[in-house]
Amino acid sequence: MGADLKWLGRTWLLPLIALAVLGFSASWGVAHLSGLKTWLATLDTVEAGILASLVAGLFTPVGALPVLLLRKISQRVEDSLMGFGAGIMLAATAFSLAQPAIAEAVRLTGGMLSALLIVTLGITVGGLVIMAIERFLPHEHFALGKQSGADVSKLRRIWLFIFAITIHNFPEGLAVGVGYGSGDIQAGLALTLGIGLQNLPEGLIVALGLISVGYGRAAAFGLAFLSGLVEPVGGTLGAVAVALAETLLPWGLAFAAGAMLFVISHEIIPESHRQGHEGYATMGVLAGFTVMLMLDATL
Repeated sequence: MGADLKWLGRTWLLPLIALAVLGFSASWGVAHLSGLKTWLATLDTVEAGILASLVAGLFTPVGALPVLLLRKISQRVEDSLMGFGAGIMLAATAFSLAQPAIAEAVRLTGGMLSALLIVTLGITVGGLVIMAIERFLPHEHFALGKQSGADVSKLRRIWLFIFAITIHNFPEGLAVGVGYGSGDIQAGLALTLGIGLQNLPEGLIVALGLISVGYGRAAAFGLAFLSGLVEPVGGTLGAVAVALAETLLPWGLAFAAGAMLFVISHEIIPESHRQGHEGYATMGVLAGFTVMLMLDATL
Protein backbone atom coordinates (compact mmCIF):
# COMPACT_ATOMS: atom_id res chain seq x y z
CA MET A 1 0.00 0.00 0.00
CA GLY A 2 2.92 2.33 0.71
CA ALA A 3 4.19 2.01 -2.83
CA ASP A 4 0.63 2.42 -4.10
CA LEU A 5 0.45 5.90 -2.58
CA LYS A 6 3.77 7.15 -3.97
CA TRP A 7 1.98 8.94 -6.77
CA LEU A 8 3.97 12.18 -6.93
CA GLY A 9 5.86 12.46 -10.18
CA ARG A 10 4.17 9.42 -11.73
CA THR A 11 2.83 9.72 -15.25
CA TRP A 12 -0.53 8.26 -14.21
CA LEU A 13 -1.28 11.53 -12.42
CA LEU A 14 -1.04 13.62 -15.58
CA PRO A 15 -4.54 12.79 -16.89
CA LEU A 16 -6.07 13.73 -13.52
CA ILE A 17 -4.13 17.01 -13.48
CA ALA A 18 -5.28 17.73 -17.03
CA LEU A 19 -8.92 17.03 -16.15
CA ALA A 20 -8.68 19.12 -12.97
CA VAL A 21 -7.23 22.04 -14.95
CA LEU A 22 -9.96 21.60 -17.54
CA GLY A 23 -12.59 21.69 -14.79
CA PHE A 24 -11.17 24.88 -13.32
CA SER A 25 -10.90 26.51 -16.74
CA ALA A 26 -14.43 25.51 -17.69
CA SER A 27 -15.92 26.74 -14.41
CA TRP A 28 -14.09 30.08 -14.62
CA GLY A 29 -14.97 30.54 -18.29
CA VAL A 30 -18.65 29.73 -17.96
CA ALA A 31 -18.95 31.85 -14.81
CA HIS A 32 -17.83 34.85 -16.87
CA LEU A 33 -19.99 34.15 -19.94
CA SER A 34 -22.92 36.30 -18.91
CA GLY A 35 -24.22 36.22 -22.49
CA LEU A 36 -24.51 32.42 -22.35
CA LYS A 37 -26.52 32.54 -19.14
CA THR A 38 -28.76 35.26 -20.55
CA TRP A 39 -29.40 33.20 -23.68
CA LEU A 40 -30.16 30.05 -21.66
CA ALA A 41 -32.60 32.05 -19.55
CA THR A 42 -34.63 32.79 -22.72
CA LEU A 43 -35.22 29.05 -23.27
CA ASP A 44 -37.98 27.17 -21.53
CA THR A 45 -36.99 24.41 -19.13
CA VAL A 46 -37.61 21.61 -21.63
CA GLU A 47 -35.47 23.22 -24.33
CA ALA A 48 -32.68 23.98 -21.86
CA GLY A 49 -32.76 20.47 -20.40
CA ILE A 50 -32.65 18.74 -23.79
CA LEU A 51 -29.87 20.98 -25.10
CA ALA A 52 -27.80 20.60 -21.93
CA SER A 53 -28.11 16.79 -21.89
CA LEU A 54 -27.01 16.72 -25.54
CA VAL A 55 -23.97 18.86 -24.71
CA ALA A 56 -23.08 16.60 -21.76
CA GLY A 57 -23.39 13.53 -23.98
CA LEU A 58 -21.13 15.06 -26.64
CA PHE A 59 -18.30 15.18 -24.09
CA THR A 60 -18.11 11.38 -24.56
CA PRO A 61 -16.67 11.51 -28.10
CA VAL A 62 -14.41 14.39 -27.02
CA GLY A 63 -12.94 12.07 -24.40
CA ALA A 64 -12.49 9.41 -27.09
CA LEU A 65 -10.39 11.71 -29.34
CA PRO A 66 -7.02 10.46 -27.96
CA VAL A 67 -7.67 7.04 -29.57
CA LEU A 68 -6.86 8.68 -32.88
CA LEU A 69 -3.28 9.02 -31.59
CA LEU A 70 -2.77 6.15 -29.12
CA ARG A 71 -3.97 2.57 -28.79
CA LYS A 72 -3.89 1.88 -25.07
CA ILE A 73 -3.44 3.31 -21.59
CA SER A 74 -2.25 1.53 -18.48
CA GLN A 75 -4.75 -0.12 -16.17
CA ARG A 76 -3.56 2.23 -13.42
CA VAL A 77 -4.47 5.30 -15.47
CA GLU A 78 -7.82 3.80 -16.45
CA ASP A 79 -8.73 3.09 -12.82
CA SER A 80 -7.66 6.61 -11.82
CA LEU A 81 -9.86 8.12 -14.53
CA MET A 82 -12.82 5.97 -13.53
CA GLY A 83 -12.37 7.17 -9.95
CA PHE A 84 -12.31 10.75 -11.21
CA GLY A 85 -15.65 10.21 -12.92
CA ALA A 86 -17.11 8.63 -9.79
CA GLY A 87 -16.00 11.61 -7.69
CA ILE A 88 -17.72 14.06 -10.05
CA MET A 89 -20.91 12.02 -9.99
CA LEU A 90 -20.88 11.81 -6.18
CA ALA A 91 -20.59 15.58 -5.80
CA ALA A 92 -23.19 16.20 -8.52
CA THR A 93 -25.59 13.84 -6.76
CA ALA A 94 -25.21 15.63 -3.45
CA PHE A 95 -24.99 19.29 -4.49
CA SER A 96 -26.88 19.46 -7.78
CA LEU A 97 -29.62 16.87 -7.23
CA ALA A 98 -30.28 15.91 -3.60
CA GLN A 99 -30.02 19.40 -2.08
CA PRO A 100 -32.21 21.06 -4.73
CA ALA A 101 -34.70 18.18 -4.37
CA ILE A 102 -35.05 18.91 -0.65
CA ALA A 103 -35.42 22.64 -1.30
CA GLU A 104 -38.12 22.09 -3.94
CA ALA A 105 -39.96 19.58 -1.76
CA VAL A 106 -39.98 22.02 1.16
CA ARG A 107 -41.33 24.75 -1.13
CA LEU A 108 -44.14 22.51 -2.35
CA THR A 109 -45.11 20.86 0.93
CA GLY A 110 -44.18 23.53 3.45
CA GLY A 111 -42.58 21.06 5.85
CA MET A 112 -39.12 19.55 6.23
CA LEU A 113 -40.35 16.13 7.37
CA SER A 114 -42.60 15.62 4.36
CA ALA A 115 -39.85 16.97 2.07
CA LEU A 116 -37.32 14.50 3.44
CA LEU A 117 -39.82 11.67 3.00
CA ILE A 118 -40.33 12.60 -0.66
CA VAL A 119 -36.60 12.81 -1.34
CA THR A 120 -35.86 9.56 0.50
CA LEU A 121 -38.54 7.70 -1.44
CA GLY A 122 -37.38 9.25 -4.71
CA ILE A 123 -33.76 8.23 -4.16
CA THR A 124 -34.83 4.72 -3.20
CA VAL A 125 -37.04 4.30 -6.26
CA GLY A 126 -34.31 5.66 -8.54
CA GLY A 127 -31.80 3.16 -7.23
CA LEU A 128 -34.27 0.26 -7.44
CA VAL A 129 -35.20 1.04 -11.04
CA ILE A 130 -31.56 1.03 -12.19
CA MET A 131 -31.00 -2.14 -10.16
CA ALA A 132 -33.86 -3.79 -12.05
CA ILE A 133 -32.41 -2.65 -15.38
CA GLU A 134 -29.00 -4.01 -14.37
CA ARG A 135 -30.52 -7.31 -13.33
CA PHE A 136 -32.71 -8.01 -16.34
CA LEU A 137 -30.74 -6.51 -19.24
CA PRO A 138 -27.52 -8.28 -20.35
CA HIS A 139 -24.29 -6.46 -19.56
CA GLU A 140 -20.92 -7.20 -18.03
CA HIS A 141 -18.18 -5.50 -16.06
CA PHE A 142 -15.02 -5.10 -18.09
CA ALA A 143 -11.40 -4.47 -17.10
CA LEU A 144 -9.34 -3.19 -20.02
CA GLY A 145 -6.16 -5.01 -19.18
CA LYS A 146 -3.28 -5.42 -21.64
CA GLN A 147 -4.60 -8.24 -23.80
CA SER A 148 -4.99 -7.92 -27.55
CA GLY A 149 -6.68 -9.95 -30.22
CA ALA A 150 -10.30 -10.35 -31.29
CA ASP A 151 -11.34 -13.69 -29.81
CA VAL A 152 -15.09 -14.26 -29.70
CA SER A 153 -15.44 -14.30 -25.90
CA LYS A 154 -13.60 -11.02 -25.46
CA LEU A 155 -15.54 -9.42 -28.33
CA ARG A 156 -18.78 -10.39 -26.61
CA ARG A 157 -17.55 -9.00 -23.29
CA ILE A 158 -16.60 -5.61 -24.70
CA TRP A 159 -20.00 -5.23 -26.34
CA LEU A 160 -21.72 -6.14 -23.08
CA PHE A 161 -19.54 -3.55 -21.37
CA ILE A 162 -20.51 -0.90 -23.92
CA PHE A 163 -24.14 -1.81 -23.36
CA ALA A 164 -23.57 -1.28 -19.63
CA ILE A 165 -22.04 2.16 -20.30
CA THR A 166 -25.08 3.01 -22.41
CA ILE A 167 -27.38 2.00 -19.55
CA HIS A 168 -25.39 4.22 -17.19
CA ASN A 169 -25.57 7.22 -19.53
CA PHE A 170 -29.35 7.28 -19.26
CA PRO A 171 -29.57 8.38 -15.59
CA GLU A 172 -26.84 10.95 -16.24
CA GLY A 173 -28.89 12.49 -19.03
CA LEU A 174 -32.00 12.25 -16.88
CA ALA A 175 -30.20 14.14 -14.12
CA VAL A 176 -29.21 16.96 -16.47
CA GLY A 177 -32.69 17.24 -17.95
CA VAL A 178 -34.38 17.33 -14.56
CA GLY A 179 -31.72 19.70 -13.22
CA TYR A 180 -33.05 22.54 -15.37
CA GLY A 181 -36.61 21.98 -14.18
CA SER A 182 -36.27 24.42 -11.30
CA GLY A 183 -35.23 27.20 -13.68
CA ASP A 184 -31.88 27.64 -11.90
CA ILE A 185 -29.60 28.15 -14.91
CA GLN A 186 -26.39 28.38 -12.87
CA ALA A 187 -27.05 25.10 -11.06
CA GLY A 188 -27.97 23.49 -14.38
CA LEU A 189 -24.72 24.67 -15.97
CA ALA A 190 -22.67 23.23 -13.11
CA LEU A 191 -24.46 19.89 -13.48
CA THR A 192 -24.00 19.90 -17.26
CA LEU A 193 -20.26 20.59 -17.02
CA GLY A 194 -19.81 18.07 -14.22
CA ILE A 195 -21.54 15.23 -16.08
CA GLY A 196 -19.68 16.28 -19.23
CA LEU A 197 -16.31 16.03 -17.48
CA GLN A 198 -17.30 12.63 -16.12
CA ASN A 199 -17.99 11.53 -19.70
CA LEU A 200 -14.45 12.36 -20.86
CA PRO A 201 -12.70 9.34 -19.29
CA GLU A 202 -15.75 7.19 -20.05
CA GLY A 203 -15.49 7.91 -23.77
CA LEU A 204 -11.77 7.15 -23.76
CA ILE A 205 -12.22 3.84 -21.95
CA VAL A 206 -15.01 2.71 -24.31
CA ALA A 207 -12.95 3.54 -27.40
CA LEU A 208 -9.80 1.86 -26.09
CA GLY A 209 -11.79 -1.23 -25.18
CA LEU A 210 -13.03 -1.49 -28.75
CA ILE A 211 -9.51 -1.07 -30.14
CA SER A 212 -8.30 -3.84 -27.84
CA VAL A 213 -10.57 -6.34 -29.63
CA GLY A 214 -9.55 -5.31 -33.12
CA TYR A 215 -11.75 -2.36 -34.08
CA GLY A 216 -10.14 0.46 -36.06
CA ARG A 217 -9.63 3.86 -34.50
CA ALA A 218 -12.36 5.55 -36.54
CA ALA A 219 -14.90 2.84 -35.72
CA ALA A 220 -14.00 2.95 -32.00
CA PHE A 221 -14.42 6.72 -31.96
CA GLY A 222 -17.76 6.49 -33.78
CA LEU A 223 -19.18 3.90 -31.39
CA ALA A 224 -18.05 5.94 -28.38
CA PHE A 225 -19.88 8.88 -29.94
CA LEU A 226 -23.06 6.82 -30.27
CA SER A 227 -22.86 5.65 -26.63
CA GLY A 228 -23.04 9.29 -25.51
CA LEU A 229 -26.22 9.96 -27.49
CA VAL A 230 -28.28 8.07 -24.89
CA GLU A 231 -27.93 11.06 -22.56
CA PRO A 232 -30.21 13.43 -24.52
CA VAL A 233 -32.82 10.64 -24.52
CA GLY A 234 -32.77 10.61 -20.72
CA GLY A 235 -32.54 14.40 -20.66
CA THR A 236 -35.62 14.77 -22.83
CA LEU A 237 -37.63 12.39 -20.65
CA GLY A 238 -36.62 14.17 -17.45
CA ALA A 239 -37.17 17.69 -18.80
CA VAL A 240 -40.59 16.86 -20.23
CA ALA A 241 -41.73 15.07 -17.07
CA VAL A 242 -40.96 17.94 -14.71
CA ALA A 243 -42.39 20.47 -17.19
CA LEU A 244 -45.74 18.64 -17.31
CA ALA A 245 -46.19 18.72 -13.55
CA GLU A 246 -44.29 21.02 -11.20
CA THR A 247 -44.93 18.62 -8.32
CA LEU A 248 -42.75 16.04 -10.11
CA LEU A 249 -39.62 18.20 -9.81
CA PRO A 250 -38.45 17.08 -6.34
CA TRP A 251 -39.34 13.50 -7.23
CA GLY A 252 -37.40 13.75 -10.50
CA LEU A 253 -34.34 15.25 -8.83
CA ALA A 254 -34.39 12.60 -6.09
CA PHE A 255 -34.97 9.79 -8.62
CA ALA A 256 -31.97 10.95 -10.67
CA ALA A 257 -29.88 11.14 -7.49
CA GLY A 258 -30.78 7.56 -6.55
CA ALA A 259 -30.04 6.30 -10.05
CA MET A 260 -26.63 8.01 -10.02
CA LEU A 261 -25.77 6.70 -6.56
CA PHE A 262 -26.54 3.15 -7.63
CA VAL A 263 -24.32 3.43 -10.70
CA ILE A 264 -21.45 4.90 -8.64
CA SER A 265 -21.59 2.30 -5.89
CA HIS A 266 -22.54 -0.78 -7.88
CA GLU A 267 -20.53 -0.23 -11.04
CA ILE A 268 -17.91 2.50 -11.27
CA ILE A 269 -16.10 2.27 -7.92
CA PRO A 270 -15.98 -1.57 -7.82
CA GLU A 271 -14.79 -1.60 -11.45
CA SER A 272 -11.96 0.82 -10.63
CA HIS A 273 -10.86 -1.39 -7.71
CA ARG A 274 -10.77 -4.74 -9.53
CA GLN A 275 -7.14 -4.59 -10.64
CA GLY A 276 -5.50 -3.67 -7.32
CA HIS A 277 -5.22 0.09 -7.89
CA GLU A 278 -7.56 1.15 -5.10
CA GLY A 279 -5.25 3.95 -3.93
CA TYR A 280 -5.06 5.52 -7.38
CA ALA A 281 -8.80 5.16 -7.94
CA THR A 282 -9.48 6.81 -4.59
CA MET A 283 -7.22 9.73 -5.45
CA GLY A 284 -9.25 10.04 -8.63
CA VAL A 285 -12.47 10.17 -6.60
CA LEU A 286 -11.03 12.97 -4.46
CA ALA A 287 -9.93 14.92 -7.54
CA GLY A 288 -13.30 14.51 -9.26
CA PHE A 289 -15.27 15.44 -6.16
CA THR A 290 -13.16 18.58 -5.73
CA VAL A 291 -13.60 19.62 -9.37
CA MET A 292 -17.39 19.24 -9.15
CA LEU A 293 -17.46 21.12 -5.85
CA MET A 294 -15.50 23.92 -7.53
CA LEU A 295 -17.92 23.98 -10.45
CA ASP A 296 -20.92 24.15 -8.15
CA ALA A 297 -19.41 26.91 -5.99
CA THR A 298 -18.19 28.96 -8.97
CA LEU A 299 -21.46 28.84 -10.89
